[in-house]
Amino acid sequence: MAAHDAFAAAAPRPSRPRQYLVIDLKSFYASVECVERGLDPMTTDLVVADASRTKKTICLAVSPSLKAKGVRNRCRLFEVPEGLDFIVAPPRMHLYMERSADIYSVYLRYVAPEDMHVYSIDEAFLDVTGYLDLYGCSARELGERIREDVVRTTGIPATCGLGTNMYLAKVALDITAKHSPDFFGVLDEQAYRDTLWTHRPITDFWRVGPGTARRLAELGIHTMGQLAVHPQEPLYRAFGVDAEILIDHAWGREPVTIADIKAYRSKDKSLSSGQVLGQDKDFAGGLLVAKEMADDLALQLVEKGLVARGVSIAIGYRLSAGEKDELRRQAAAQGTDGRAGEHGARVRWGEFAEGGSVRLAVPTSSRAEVMRAATALFEQVADRGRPIHRLTMTLSGVTPEGTGEQMGLFQDGAQLERERRRQQAISEVKRKFGKNALLKGMDLLPEATQRERNGQIGGHRSG
Repeated sequence: MAAHDAFAAAAPRPSRPRQYLVIDLKSFYASVECVERGLDPMTTDLVVADASRTKKTICLAVSPSLKAKGVRNRCRLFEVPEGLDFIVAPPRMHLYMERSADIYSVYLRYVAPEDMHVYSIDEAFLDVTGYLDLYGCSARELGERIREDVVRTTGIPATCGLGTNMYLAKVALDITAKHSPDFFGVLDEQAYRDTLWTHRPITDFWRVGPGTARRLAELGIHTMGQLAVHPQEPLYRAFGVDAEILIDHAWGREPVTIADIKAYRSKDKSLSSGQVLGQDKDFAGGLLVAKEMADDLALQLVEKGLVARGVSIAIGYRLSAGEKDELRRQAAAQGTDGRAGEHGARVRWGEFAEGGSVRLAVPTSSRAEVMRAATALFEQVADRGRPIHRLTMTLSGVTPEGTGEQMGLFQDGAQLERERRRQQAISEVKRKFGKNALLKGMDLLPEATQRERNGQIGGHRSG
């Protein structure tokens, strides 16, 4: 009997505790590049990086054998220790997406889509509770079977975490499996408390970043065990409603299921475009990139049948070492958790970041309206004297068109319709012949980035 034909037989959920698998593909991009070259992903020294972007380019993936030699993940190319002989593979994002789809098709041999949550391109949660009787095995045995099938089908090695809720499965993957010789971690609530309540650093745990860890440290909390027994009132004062999540996780509890995630619908939706610029731009160059972003986002609105209610821009500026030190001193003096300056700009990654937003007169998908608002906003918030290193634009309040929006009093309905038809024609040409089949004059200017980005996926080379 085929697995999908038998899923109906697995539908009645047994009363046993839920069993969640989370499967992570080891150094996924690097492993794909090794397999494509006929090399062993576990023993080959390889990084995935675009060397054409200079030695400062970030390594998108580092093979397990290089990690074992002390090369950290997401390092810059020049930070790889000298004397190591390794392969530099340029990124091929389209290939990685294809291999990811191949692997998810393997998962679907064992579970139905409604019991799988795709967490990222290389990680997925599977609720296998209702399938154990069907396959006549334990959750651990099913996890091993799926992992072996992935290796047999694609050659990509994987790490597994198994838990009685999604949080424990993730922690079993991120912490327990990394210290297990077979790269398989298993946790229930009691095992979590017995083995990980004293684990440090606390940032190893899912959803605990450096900022959260710093605020916990101010309360004298450095481990999950300390968090579990700490008085709750100070936690709620420090974290608000998020304290409930921290407390639950300290005890190994997580009520959210895959069904809950699939049923969730965000009330607020947006479209965004962001770039870390390969070369810092002056004010004029930054404005050109902002216009290209606005043009692309407006086209997306028409393609998806949406309208937007607002535009926001965030700009990151490159700082000198002296400026970074001064802003950190200001932040420490103000007690602002990394924020400094009159407008609360954040110091991060060597940047000074500021931004702003504007509400559109009426919800619209008009390129002219979006371009006008984005240009005015950029000119208002951009610092003309600083080199721009990072730029993000967001269209907010995005809703399907025709859901109650009203035309502005001074809008020309016929002109808007002509613009819409023109945008639809442009979209159709780009869909059929490629994104660079039609370009605007500004896209051909030296400071423009859209032509290059049209050949990328996620800001990296597609292949």
